[in-house]
Amino acid sequence: MSSVAASKIVIKSPREIELMRAAGRLVYRVLCEAEALVGPGTTTAELNETAGRLIRAAGATALFLGVRNAQARFPFPASICSSVNEQVVHGIPDDRPLKAGDIVSIDCGVRLKGYCGDAARTYAVGKVSPATRRLLDVTREALDIAVREIRPEMRWSRVARVMQRCVERAGFGVVREFVGHGIGREMHEEPKIPNYVERGKRNADFQLLPGMTLAVEPMVTAGRPEVEFADRDRWTVVTKDRSLAAHFEHTIAVTDDGADVLTDGR
Repeated sequence: MSSVAASKIVIKSPREIELMRAAGRLVYRVLCEAEALVGPGTTTAELNETAGRLIRAAGATALFLGVRNAQARFPFPASICSSVNEQVVHGIPDDRPLKAGDIVSIDCGVRLKGYCGDAARTYAVGKVSPATRRLLDVTREALDIAVREIRPEMRWSRVARVMQRCVERAGFGVVREFVGHGIGREMHEEPKIPNYVERGKRNADFQLLPGMTLAVEPMVTAGRPEVEFADRDRWTVVTKDRSLAAHFEHTIAVTDDGADVLTDGR
Protein backbone atom coordinates (compact mmCIF):
# COMPACT_ATOMS: atom_id res chain seq x y z
CA MET A 1 0.00 0.00 0.00
CA SER A 2 1.08 3.62 -0.24
CA SER A 3 3.52 4.95 2.35
CA VAL A 4 0.91 7.54 3.41
CA ALA A 5 -1.70 4.86 4.21
CA ALA A 6 0.89 2.61 5.86
CA SER A 7 1.99 5.45 8.13
CA LYS A 8 -1.59 5.71 9.45
CA ILE A 9 -1.87 2.07 10.56
CA VAL A 10 -2.03 1.96 14.35
CA ILE A 11 -0.19 -0.95 16.00
CA LYS A 12 -1.94 -1.96 19.22
CA SER A 13 -0.31 -2.90 22.50
CA PRO A 14 -1.25 -6.16 24.30
CA ARG A 15 -3.34 -4.07 26.73
CA GLU A 16 -5.23 -2.42 23.88
CA ILE A 17 -5.88 -5.78 22.24
CA GLU A 18 -7.39 -7.11 25.47
CA LEU A 19 -9.65 -4.04 25.67
CA MET A 20 -10.74 -4.75 22.10
CA ARG A 21 -11.39 -8.38 23.08
CA ALA A 22 -13.73 -7.15 25.83
CA ALA A 23 -15.65 -5.14 23.22
CA GLY A 24 -15.60 -8.22 21.00
CA ARG A 25 -17.17 -10.33 23.74
CA LEU A 26 -20.11 -7.95 23.85
CA VAL A 27 -20.50 -8.10 20.06
CA TYR A 28 -20.40 -11.90 20.28
CA ARG A 29 -23.13 -11.85 22.94
CA VAL A 30 -25.35 -9.63 20.77
CA LEU A 31 -24.91 -11.89 17.75
CA CYS A 32 -25.65 -15.02 19.80
CA GLU A 33 -28.80 -13.39 21.15
CA ALA A 34 -29.82 -12.49 17.60
CA GLU A 35 -29.27 -16.09 16.51
CA ALA A 36 -31.55 -17.30 19.29
CA LEU A 37 -34.30 -14.88 18.25
CA VAL A 38 -34.14 -15.23 14.45
CA GLY A 39 -37.07 -17.21 13.07
CA PRO A 40 -40.19 -16.89 10.99
CA GLY A 41 -42.27 -13.97 12.29
CA THR A 42 -39.38 -12.17 14.01
CA THR A 43 -38.76 -8.62 12.83
CA THR A 44 -35.36 -7.00 12.45
CA ALA A 45 -36.72 -4.10 14.51
CA GLU A 46 -37.08 -6.56 17.41
CA LEU A 47 -33.50 -7.73 16.88
CA ASN A 48 -32.34 -4.11 16.91
CA GLU A 49 -34.24 -3.38 20.12
CA THR A 50 -32.64 -6.37 21.85
CA ALA A 51 -29.17 -5.43 20.61
CA GLY A 52 -29.52 -1.83 21.75
CA ARG A 53 -30.63 -2.94 25.20
CA LEU A 54 -27.68 -5.32 25.61
CA ILE A 55 -25.18 -2.72 24.42
CA ARG A 56 -26.51 -0.01 26.75
CA ALA A 57 -26.66 -2.39 29.73
CA ALA A 58 -22.96 -3.16 29.22
CA GLY A 59 -22.06 0.52 29.36
CA ALA A 60 -21.08 0.52 25.68
CA THR A 61 -22.23 2.50 22.67
CA ALA A 62 -23.41 1.18 19.31
CA LEU A 63 -20.90 2.16 16.63
CA PHE A 64 -23.44 2.40 13.84
CA LEU A 65 -26.14 4.45 15.57
CA GLY A 66 -26.07 8.03 14.28
CA VAL A 67 -23.24 7.48 11.80
CA ARG A 68 -23.34 9.99 8.96
CA ASN A 69 -22.61 9.15 5.35
CA ALA A 70 -22.11 11.90 2.81
CA GLN A 71 -24.23 9.95 0.33
CA ALA A 72 -27.10 9.12 2.71
CA ARG A 73 -30.17 11.24 3.34
CA PHE A 74 -30.06 10.80 7.14
CA PRO A 75 -27.79 9.39 9.90
CA PHE A 76 -27.97 5.63 10.39
CA PRO A 77 -30.96 5.11 12.71
CA ALA A 78 -30.21 1.77 14.39
CA SER A 79 -27.78 -0.07 16.67
CA ILE A 80 -27.26 -2.94 14.18
CA CYS A 81 -27.37 -3.38 10.43
CA SER A 82 -29.87 -6.04 9.35
CA SER A 83 -29.65 -7.06 5.71
CA VAL A 84 -32.26 -9.50 4.37
CA ASN A 85 -31.90 -11.72 1.27
CA GLU A 86 -30.57 -9.56 -1.60
CA GLN A 87 -29.47 -6.84 0.84
CA VAL A 88 -25.69 -7.04 1.20
CA VAL A 89 -24.84 -4.54 3.95
CA HIS A 90 -26.21 -1.52 5.83
CA GLY A 91 -29.79 -2.73 5.92
CA ILE A 92 -32.00 -0.71 8.27
CA PRO A 93 -34.07 -2.71 10.79
CA ASP A 94 -37.82 -2.54 10.21
CA ASP A 95 -41.15 -4.16 11.12
CA ARG A 96 -41.27 -6.61 8.19
CA PRO A 97 -41.57 -10.15 9.61
CA LEU A 98 -38.90 -12.59 8.47
CA LYS A 99 -40.17 -15.60 6.53
CA ALA A 100 -39.01 -19.20 6.38
CA GLY A 101 -36.42 -19.46 3.62
CA ASP A 102 -35.09 -15.93 4.17
CA ILE A 103 -31.55 -15.17 5.24
CA VAL A 104 -30.60 -12.18 7.38
CA SER A 105 -27.14 -10.71 7.99
CA ILE A 106 -26.65 -8.98 11.34
CA ASP A 107 -23.66 -6.64 11.64
CA CYS A 108 -22.88 -5.31 15.12
CA GLY A 109 -20.20 -2.90 16.28
CA VAL A 110 -19.65 -1.46 19.76
CA ARG A 111 -17.28 0.85 21.57
CA LEU A 112 -16.50 -0.21 25.15
CA LYS A 113 -14.04 1.67 27.35
CA GLY A 114 -12.73 3.52 24.31
CA TYR A 115 -12.10 0.51 22.05
CA CYS A 116 -14.15 -1.08 19.27
CA GLY A 117 -15.29 -4.53 18.27
CA ASP A 118 -17.10 -5.37 15.03
CA ALA A 119 -18.49 -8.65 13.68
CA ALA A 120 -21.26 -10.00 11.45
CA ARG A 121 -23.05 -13.27 10.78
CA THR A 122 -25.69 -14.39 8.30
CA TYR A 123 -28.50 -16.55 9.67
CA ALA A 124 -30.94 -18.87 7.95
CA VAL A 125 -34.57 -18.19 8.84
CA GLY A 126 -36.17 -21.57 9.32
CA LYS A 127 -35.40 -24.09 6.59
CA VAL A 128 -33.53 -22.75 3.56
CA SER A 129 -32.68 -24.36 0.23
CA PRO A 130 -29.46 -26.36 -0.19
CA ALA A 131 -28.16 -23.64 -2.55
CA THR A 132 -28.77 -20.97 0.10
CA ARG A 133 -27.12 -23.08 2.79
CA ARG A 134 -24.10 -23.49 0.52
CA LEU A 135 -23.86 -19.71 0.08
CA LEU A 136 -23.72 -19.29 3.87
CA ASP A 137 -21.20 -22.10 4.28
CA VAL A 138 -18.85 -20.78 1.58
CA THR A 139 -18.96 -17.23 2.94
CA ARG A 140 -18.18 -18.46 6.44
CA GLU A 141 -15.36 -20.57 5.01
CA ALA A 142 -13.87 -17.49 3.33
CA LEU A 143 -13.64 -15.84 6.75
CA ASP A 144 -12.22 -19.01 8.30
CA ILE A 145 -9.55 -19.01 5.58
CA ALA A 146 -8.45 -15.53 6.63
CA VAL A 147 -8.11 -16.69 10.24
CA ARG A 148 -6.06 -19.71 9.18
CA GLU A 149 -3.87 -17.91 6.64
CA ILE A 150 -2.94 -14.69 8.44
CA ARG A 151 0.76 -14.68 9.40
CA PRO A 152 3.10 -11.83 10.36
CA GLU A 153 5.25 -10.49 7.51
CA MET A 154 2.80 -11.90 4.92
CA ARG A 155 1.25 -9.61 2.32
CA TRP A 156 -2.51 -9.30 2.69
CA SER A 157 -2.98 -10.09 -1.02
CA ARG A 158 -1.85 -13.68 -0.39
CA VAL A 159 -4.71 -14.13 2.09
CA ALA A 160 -7.25 -12.36 -0.10
CA ARG A 161 -6.31 -14.49 -3.10
CA VAL A 162 -7.14 -17.72 -1.23
CA MET A 163 -10.42 -16.24 0.02
CA GLN A 164 -11.39 -15.14 -3.49
CA ARG A 165 -10.49 -18.52 -4.98
CA CYS A 166 -12.69 -20.31 -2.43
CA VAL A 167 -15.69 -18.12 -3.28
CA GLU A 168 -15.35 -18.03 -7.04
CA ARG A 169 -14.64 -21.75 -7.41
CA ALA A 170 -17.97 -22.30 -5.67
CA GLY A 171 -19.65 -20.21 -8.38
CA PHE A 172 -20.32 -17.17 -6.21
CA GLY A 173 -19.33 -13.50 -6.50
CA VAL A 174 -17.03 -11.40 -4.30
CA VAL A 175 -18.31 -7.86 -3.66
CA ARG A 176 -15.73 -5.24 -4.65
CA GLU A 177 -17.36 -1.97 -3.59
CA PHE A 178 -17.29 -2.72 0.16
CA VAL A 179 -14.29 -4.15 2.02
CA GLY A 180 -12.93 -4.70 5.51
CA HIS A 181 -10.95 -2.16 7.50
CA GLY A 182 -8.56 -1.54 10.31
CA ILE A 183 -10.22 -1.02 13.68
CA GLY A 184 -9.20 0.13 17.17
CA ARG A 185 -10.20 3.31 18.94
CA GLU A 186 -12.15 4.13 15.80
CA MET A 187 -14.48 1.85 13.85
CA HIS A 188 -12.73 2.59 10.56
CA GLU A 189 -8.95 2.84 10.55
CA GLU A 190 -6.30 2.08 7.95
CA PRO A 191 -5.81 -0.18 6.10
CA LYS A 192 -8.65 -1.06 3.75
CA ILE A 193 -8.95 -4.86 3.55
CA PRO A 194 -10.29 -6.24 0.26
CA ASN A 195 -11.54 -9.81 -0.05
CA TYR A 196 -10.15 -10.12 -3.58
CA VAL A 197 -7.03 -9.32 -5.58
CA GLU A 198 -6.91 -7.13 -8.67
CA ARG A 199 -3.97 -7.08 -11.03
CA GLY A 200 -2.15 -3.77 -11.17
CA LYS A 201 -3.31 -2.70 -7.69
CA ARG A 202 -0.16 -3.46 -5.70
CA ASN A 203 -0.38 -0.04 -4.01
CA ALA A 204 -3.53 -1.32 -2.26
CA ASP A 205 -1.60 -4.21 -0.65
CA PHE A 206 0.01 -4.15 2.80
CA GLN A 207 2.19 -6.29 5.03
CA LEU A 208 0.68 -7.96 8.07
CA LEU A 209 2.49 -7.02 11.29
CA PRO A 210 1.99 -8.08 14.92
CA GLY A 211 -0.31 -5.65 16.70
CA MET A 212 -2.46 -4.86 13.66
CA THR A 213 -6.18 -5.18 14.36
CA LEU A 214 -8.37 -5.86 11.35
CA ALA A 215 -12.08 -6.20 10.68
CA VAL A 216 -12.13 -8.87 7.96
CA GLU A 217 -15.56 -9.22 6.33
CA PRO A 218 -16.17 -11.23 3.17
CA MET A 219 -19.42 -10.27 1.38
CA VAL A 220 -20.49 -12.90 -1.12
CA THR A 221 -23.29 -12.97 -3.70
CA ALA A 222 -25.11 -15.96 -5.14
CA GLY A 223 -25.03 -14.30 -8.57
CA ARG A 224 -23.09 -11.43 -10.04
CA PRO A 225 -20.88 -9.42 -7.63
CA GLU A 226 -22.15 -5.96 -8.64
CA VAL A 227 -24.13 -3.99 -6.06
CA GLU A 228 -26.17 -0.78 -5.88
CA PHE A 229 -28.17 1.27 -3.39
CA ALA A 230 -31.68 -0.08 -2.85
CA ASP A 231 -33.44 3.28 -2.82
CA ARG A 232 -33.07 6.96 -2.14
CA ASP A 233 -32.02 6.54 1.49
CA ARG A 234 -28.59 5.51 0.09
CA TRP A 235 -27.87 3.28 3.07
CA THR A 236 -29.09 -0.20 2.15
CA VAL A 237 -26.87 -1.91 -0.43
CA VAL A 238 -28.36 -4.69 -2.58
CA THR A 239 -27.11 -7.03 -5.28
CA LYS A 240 -27.72 -5.48 -8.69
CA ASP A 241 -29.18 -8.76 -10.00
CA ARG A 242 -31.16 -9.22 -6.75
CA SER A 243 -29.45 -12.53 -5.98
CA LEU A 244 -28.97 -13.50 -2.33
CA ALA A 245 -25.96 -12.19 -0.39
CA ALA A 246 -24.16 -13.34 2.76
CA HIS A 247 -21.78 -11.51 5.09
CA PHE A 248 -19.51 -12.80 7.86
CA GLU A 249 -17.01 -10.73 9.84
CA HIS A 250 -14.55 -10.97 12.73
CA THR A 251 -12.27 -8.48 14.42
CA ILE A 252 -8.82 -10.10 14.28
CA ALA A 253 -5.47 -9.21 15.86
CA VAL A 254 -2.28 -10.19 14.07
CA THR A 255 0.12 -11.91 16.50
CA ASP A 256 3.63 -13.34 16.30
CA ASP A 257 2.00 -16.75 15.72
CA GLY A 258 -0.85 -15.86 13.34
CA ALA A 259 -4.39 -14.61 13.98
CA ASP A 260 -6.17 -14.00 17.29
CA VAL A 261 -9.94 -13.62 16.80
CA LEU A 262 -11.26 -10.97 19.20
CA THR A 263 -14.98 -11.49 18.49
CA ASP A 264 -15.32 -15.24 19.12
CA GLY A 265 -16.53 -14.86 22.72
CA ARG A 266 -13.33 -15.90 24.51
